[in-house]
Amino acid sequence: MEEIYQDAVQRMNKSIDALRAELARLRTGRASTALLENIRVNYYGTDTPLNQLAGIGVADPRTLSVSPWDKGATPAIEKAIMESDLGLNPVTSGELIRVPLPALTEERRKELTKVVRHEGENIKVAIRNVRRDAIHHAKEMQKSKELSEDQLHKLEADIQKATDEHTKQADEMVRAKEQEVMEV
Repeated sequence: MEEIYQDAVQRMNKSIDALRAELARLRTGRASTALLENIRVNYYGTDTPLNQLAGIGVADPRTLSVSPWDKGATPAIEKAIMESDLGLNPVTSGELIRVPLPALTEERRKELTKVVRHEGENIKVAIRNVRRDAIHHAKEMQKSKELSEDQLHKLEADIQKATDEHTKQADEMVRAKEQEVMEV
């Protein structure tokens, strides 16, 4: 019984972590290294994550800096950043690539809030799916007489409580990110 509950909570926590990572990637007008971490660079014929080819840092609140470890990778990194769907135009100065973040328009901010809400809803669906699976597993155990009916009801209540907590946490994260996106 405890095993089912712990597994469900662990899977719900992973969903929350996935939401946190996804929201960190969304551009809000403030420079964040998470913005560039998932860009893939064609480096000698292999798609390699940018963070494995260069150090990514925040130069100032509106600029990211990328310092390639292999100077020969600079053009490939620059091209990958330009071709990403982030709408960024890197500027190379010597060995350092600067990536200025353009100011977000009101229209783009509203689009981003929709994306944030969509991501939040996807995570809440994932959390509810974890709840469904855990309760289904518990009912199977009750049918095979491994759990009593009282144990089943207690486990269902505990799983529902964990689901409510994780859903509330996802809502709070989405609300905070929406405020951050709409901030001018």
